[in-house]
Amino acid sequence: MTDTTDDIAEEISFQSFEDDCRMLGSLLQEVLQREVRSQITEKVERTRILAQSACTMRNAGIEDVAEVLEKQLASEISKMSLEEALILARAFSHYLNLMGVAETHHRVRKQRNDSNEASLSKSCDDIFNQLVHGGVSPDELYNTVCKQEVEIVLTAHPTQINRRTLQYKHIRIAHLLDYKDRPDIGNEDKEMLIEDLVREITSIWQTDELRRHKPTPVDEARAGLNIVEQSLWKAVPHYLRRVSNALKKHTGKPLPLTCTPIKFGSWMGGDRDGNPNVTAKVTKDVSLLSRWMAIDLYVRELDNLKFELSMNRCSDRLSRLADEILEQETSSKDRHENWHQWLGRHQSKQQGAALPSQLPARADQPSCTECIPRIQIMRADYLPKHQDGQDPPMSSPSSQSPFLNGHTIPNGSSGSPSSNSSRLLNQRKMFAESQIGRSSFQKLLEPRPPQRSGIAPYRVVLGNVKDKLMKAQRRLELLLEDLPCEYDPWDCYDTSDQLLEPLLLCYESLQSCGSGVLADGRLTDLIRRVATFGMVLMKLDLRQESGRHAETLDAVTKYLDMGTYSEWDEEKKLEFLTKELKGKRPLVPKSMEVGPDVKEVLDTFRVAAELGSDSLGAYVISMASNASDVLAVELLQKDARLAVSGGLGRPCPGGTLRVVPLFETVSDLREAGSAIRKLLSIDWYREHITKNHNGLQEVMVGYSDSGKDAGRFTAAWELYKAQEDVVAACNEFGIKVTLFHGRGGSIGRGGGPTYLAIQSQPPGSVMGTLRSTEQGEMVQAKFGLPQTAVRQLEIYTTAVLLATIKPPLSPREEKWRNLMEEISKISCQNYRSVVYENPEFLDYFHEATPQAELGFLNIGSRPTRRKTSTGIGHLRAIPWVFAWTQTRFVLPSWLGVGAGLRGVCEKGHTNDLKAMYKEWPFFQCTLDLIEMVLGKADTHIAKQYDEVLVSESRRHLGSELRRELLTTEKYVLVVSGHEKLSENNRSLRKLIESRLPFLNPMNMLQVEVLKRLRRDDDNNKLRDALLITINGIAAGMRNTG
Repeated sequence: MTDTTDDIAEEISFQSFEDDCRMLGSLLQEVLQREVRSQITEKVERTRILAQSACTMRNAGIEDVAEVLEKQLASEISKMSLEEALILARAFSHYLNLMGVAETHHRVRKQRNDSNEASLSKSCDDIFNQLVHGGVSPDELYNTVCKQEVEIVLTAHPTQINRRTLQYKHIRIAHLLDYKDRPDIGNEDKEMLIEDLVREITSIWQTDELRRHKPTPVDEARAGLNIVEQSLWKAVPHYLRRVSNALKKHTGKPLPLTCTPIKFGSWMGGDRDGNPNVTAKVTKDVSLLSRWMAIDLYVRELDNLKFELSMNRCSDRLSRLADEILEQETSSKDRHENWHQWLGRHQSKQQGAALPSQLPARADQPSCTECIPRIQIMRADYLPKHQDGQDPPMSSPSSQSPFLNGHTIPNGSSGSPSSNSSRLLNQRKMFAESQIGRSSFQKLLEPRPPQRSGIAPYRVVLGNVKDKLMKAQRRLELLLEDLPCEYDPWDCYDTSDQLLEPLLLCYESLQSCGSGVLADGRLTDLIRRVATFGMVLMKLDLRQESGRHAETLDAVTKYLDMGTYSEWDEEKKLEFLTKELKGKRPLVPKSMEVGPDVKEVLDTFRVAAELGSDSLGAYVISMASNASDVLAVELLQKDARLAVSGGLGRPCPGGTLRVVPLFETVSDLREAGSAIRKLLSIDWYREHITKNHNGLQEVMVGYSDSGKDAGRFTAAWELYKAQEDVVAACNEFGIKVTLFHGRGGSIGRGGGPTYLAIQSQPPGSVMGTLRSTEQGEMVQAKFGLPQTAVRQLEIYTTAVLLATIKPPLSPREEKWRNLMEEISKISCQNYRSVVYENPEFLDYFHEATPQAELGFLNIGSRPTRRKTSTGIGHLRAIPWVFAWTQTRFVLPSWLGVGAGLRGVCEKGHTNDLKAMYKEWPFFQCTLDLIEMVLGKADTHIAKQYDEVLVSESRRHLGSELRRELLTTEKYVLVVSGHEKLSENNRSLRKLIESRLPFLNPMNMLQVEVLKRLRRDDDNNKLRDALLITINGIAAGMRNTG
């Protein structure tokens, strides 16, 4: 529905955009002529011409001719062979994707050109300037920006339909289009560029578009980490420079070096709500992998920085640190040489020794048993210490490690003690030689480090930083292999503060020596990356349904003969939970045997205790409804931390996780404020968040399930009121609040332009802090390219800033709220009467949409339903919206809205609604998003699905719904005052129209393939054709669910 880049409804240069689309289309046709038979390419072209003609007639208002052409088009498609249908589906799908690449490129190009001429709309420079000229003092502006805390949380919700391989190829094409725009490119270079484009398009054509296997949660997490590597890693320093420059221009002070208004979180590998594939082990592995990748990125930056900072002049503090590092390295080298001498002497003694006449005690065990380290992959960095505190010559490898440097090491000990000892010495020698070889190879790769004091001190210090990072990385590799390892906290970095310390020292040294221009370059970018990404890139949230925690406490209370926890009333639950939270003993007995589901919950809390808040973000409780849901998680978290700290013999790393209730259904949203008041009235909890979370309560509101529950309009109004009530509840107790918005990509799931969404929140709900999810295809669309990522980050910053300093207006009068209540009530009744109360609707939904076939897309690791029921209630919101988007009916985004508006208008309140639209940002935003959806809906296409796929006895339901769509369109235009849909966003309307000659045939083809597949559901080729049409329609609609 909403285009992924419609945050700014700015014009693009349609002439150059259309030129690029024609060029890419002709190159694709050239590839087709080479790859497929000429008869098929002629049919593909004839289909395009027919569709283009039909669109032209319909846009001109010549409906009867358009209808004739569309019938002819549908007839020709119905006669295509399976091979022809596959080729057509693939060709149009790829072209729609190429159009999307060109569109994104031209938006970036327009932004770049605009920023060269003047301040870009809604950029930091633009908004800071508006605020200062509007009476905001420079100090207030500066302090508000510096205190801003926005977190963008990337999720693995299954709406990204393109394979990552194809996403990368699309990015390469975008880079080539960018290169084509350079003014200095010559004719020969242009010819070579066209050849490169042909190669990329050929590669795309020859690549399978479909995922043949479901991704694992770790695959999804890797995709998220790749977004950081390919885009955000470059975008963040650029974005922070823009913020800093704009601040300096308008307030006289730059952004503090370690201040970052935006950070990133992730649900990939932590969201276990309804996904049994996300286990405690998966969460731990993803967290460790994220740390490993963070270190890998930092090491690359350090290599570049070492090359840049080659100067000798530095501060005394840095000089002393460099000298200490050199002394330590010299000392370490001497110990290494002494060990080689010891090994040589020991070997010669062993070779000359006589065999003993009697076996000594414990001869069946390997030598030096007491000294065997826990490391199973031997590295020189992890040599254990002898009991006397000296470095040992070399510990024996673990018997569990079957390979060392390509040689097999026999497991177990057999043979005589002398042969065991001889074998041990040979292994030690072999390992030592492998280390020497590795060291020599490393020296070839890197320049020789300074050997004398005062020579290139920055390189000495940064080299030491790199060494510690690489030791930390090697430790992570062992942990990821489930191998035990020694841990010396002085020898590697665990926290971002440890990493920042030497970097800030280098920065201060450069500044003090008059080299500020160097300090403010690559070094500043690295410091800002550390401040933004930390040691984990994105802290991982955990999410689980409230019922799973109740089930776990049921097991505990039954084992302790206390009854069944879930059967207690709310007061009894709170009394029990508060009493246990105040106590100091563990609750869960070690001897308690539990089922696999309960065990998984307990294992997750243990992993959370092991990783702590240094690696993890929030613990989100989905389907939360009461204060006890939060205290239950606090208790399980406390119990796990007691158990883990007891096992470690020291406190758990980091602090406790923030516990965040997620209110999703309409009924839960209505009670959200009451639940938070009850929670904050508990002394223990209030003291807990004051002490451990800086007096901040985080509350999440869900847009997807509320929309599926009551319709988009009612959900929007209930979300608005819930936020107002939650903010008021926290204010009553003097507690700060951060609202976490669980938005989807489509308008049916709360999606929409970021700027518009933030600016329409209730006053006081965005006070410098905000968390928001970015899901599926939106992650790639908004953050896939560094240029678009920078733009999105600026939009988040400026929208939150405006909502904080100049909050949006409340309803002007109480009458407006009453009208909203009435619209919402009528809308909800209309929506539920169709979706939940009409006995024919479920069958109609299954027949009229490809919902049942969506599971074959393999786009996510989680099931499409929370439970096995086939009803709408247990269907996830994503396939619900996805299926209707495919048919171009987009029903979840508008159903009920027309009835609500009509009901109020017929009572004489039309002028009131028009005033609400002009003066109330929330109402205007809600209607604008619905208008945007209606602009993409197509009743003619939806009708074809009904006529071909729906049983005759149910077609009347489709006719009624199409009339309801037209009613919604009529009343939305009446209230907005627009003559046409998307009148206030002509750029979007023109873009939609440009896709229709390819999108319409894809829908017609999907109808035909669905008809054939439902008669022959085991035909894999037909299923492939259907899935390709789904890909293509998603590309044309620019989103999925």
